[in-house]
Amino acid sequence: MEITEKDISGAIEAWGAGLIKVSHAYENDGFKKARDTADYMLDKLYGFHLGPVLFKPTLSGGHQTFRQTKEGALSYFVGHNSDFPSDTGFGIKYWQEVKPKTAALFIDGPVAMWMGWVTFLDKNNQATKVDKSWGYKRDKDGELKIILHHSSLPYNP
Repeated sequence: MEITEKDISGAIEAWGAGLIKVSHAYENDGFKKARDTADYMLDKLYGFHLGPVLFKPTLSGGHQTFRQTKEGALSYFVGHNSDFPSDTGFGIKYWQEVKPKTAALFIDGPVAMWMGWVTFLDKNNQATKVDKSWGYKRDKDGELKIILHHSSLPYNP
C-alpha cells in the first residue's frame, strides 16, 4: 500500500506526541514510567521487527554514534543504561511541544523519506532545533514504521 503525505504527517505527529508523553511520564511519574512509555513508543512507531533501524540520534558520538537496536534507541530516549554511558535521556528533557517543518519529502510506494527541521520546546519555553530525516516503510500489517531516524544539530560555521 502506497504511503501518502497525510500518512507521513500523521507519523511525525505521533512521534512528537510520543516524545511528549515520555517527558510527561518522567516529570509526573518518574523514570520507570518514562522508560515504559518510551518502550511502547518504540514498538508502536519504529520498525525494529523489520530489521535494523538506521538510527542516528542528535547527541551521540564515538562508537555509539549509530544505533541499530531497540536497546540503543531506548537508551537514547531515557538514558540510565550502563551500556550507553553518554546517554542523558533526550526524551526526559521536559518537552512540551514538537514542531516539524518539512524541507523535502520522497515517496516511492511502501517506502518514504522525510527531511526537515524539528523544534522542541521545553517547560521553560526554551527551544532546541535539530535537522532531522526519517525513513518509513509499511510493515506486513500495513502499519507505517520508522526505519531510518537521523538527527543532528544544525551547522553553525
